[in-house]
Amino acid sequence: MKVLIAIDSFKGSISSRKGSEAIAAGIKDVYPESEILLMPLADGGEGTVETLVQVTNGTLIVKEVLGPYRNKVQATYGTLDDGKTAVIEVAEACGLPLVPNDRRNPLFTTTYGVGELIKDAMDRGCREFVIGLGGSATNDAGMGMLQALGYRFLNEKEKETGLGGKELKEVYRIDSSNADSRLKECSFKVACDVDNPLYGSEGASHVFGPQKGATSEMIQQLDEGLKQFSSAAYKVLGENINDIPGAGAAGGLGAAFGGFLNGELQSGIDLVLEIIEMEKQIQGADFVITGEGKLDAQTSRGKAPLGVARLGKRYNIPVIALAGSVTEKTGILNGNGITSYFSIVNTPMSLEEAMNTEVAYNNLKLTANQLFRLIKAVNNVI
Repeated sequence: MKVLIAIDSFKGSISSRKGSEAIAAGIKDVYPESEILLMPLADGGEGTVETLVQVTNGTLIVKEVLGPYRNKVQATYGTLDDGKTAVIEVAEACGLPLVPNDRRNPLFTTTYGVGELIKDAMDRGCREFVIGLGGSATNDAGMGMLQALGYRFLNEKEKETGLGGKELKEVYRIDSSNADSRLKECSFKVACDVDNPLYGSEGASHVFGPQKGATSEMIQQLDEGLKQFSSAAYKVLGENINDIPGAGAAGGLGAAFGGFLNGELQSGIDLVLEIIEMEKQIQGADFVITGEGKLDAQTSRGKAPLGVARLGKRYNIPVIALAGSVTEKTGILNGNGITSYFSIVNTPMSLEEAMNTEVAYNNLKLTANQLFRLIKAVNNVI
């Protein structure tokens, strides 16, 4: 029997690698001779660097960069085994966890550190990039990232603007003459699971600003700044970056990657599955095990288990999903390739206890063990 295990991490509880090992241990107790393939997953957000580096036997790199509040932070990114592809989560350089709750203010935070990571990767010979958007504390349209890469943003008096979202409204002209020439050799694949425009009622400021500490007054100011930035970008690019699906992701980083760096914005899980060659790995599997911390209606909108389920459905392979929490709306997944789904919580317990790594490991192992005991009994009867 061949079983492919492809789960996302159970956020705050157990990593995708450790969770996969628990499931494998449960199956091996029933089918000791089974072939089990572990393919830890991420959907383009938190954990993407670690997952892709592990699966491809790549390398983790730590680089000191300018954090969202211009303080130095230690950011980790990865290179894949080819040595030419860098994987960067923008949150490592400008993420919300880097800013205390009482200091969150997207008028002042910057994406400058993201540009520094890109430059460091180029210095190491990388020319292909996988970028995970999400979790940023910024709303600067990626201006800081571009400043780190040599772009200059000038006001009407031809003076350079500073860093942060508050500077957007001052941008009148964009000078790309000093942009790092190596960028022309680079390609950027950007994991982006939202389609929000850059500005407007559905744009970066209005939709994502509040979670970054923006008040209603700040939101209006930032939105006007994004509109002004888009106008200035049109003069140099000849296209309206507001119209790029996902332009508003990560405080407008989607617009910067799509407009200035010719990045390809695409589904996070589809991008990860492509890189790890999941379609090739799934061939010949008898069962696929997937899962994440919580299965609900959001899972059907592009999370990791859905991407795995679609592949399983394509090749007529049963897909079993495991999760810590399963809601009543999870049934929609049965029509999208999930054969059956189960909660691993097997006795009344507090959320804190359920999320304990050791408890989660044991629950995953036990649930997998019991499922495959049932599968073995059915196979014996048939």
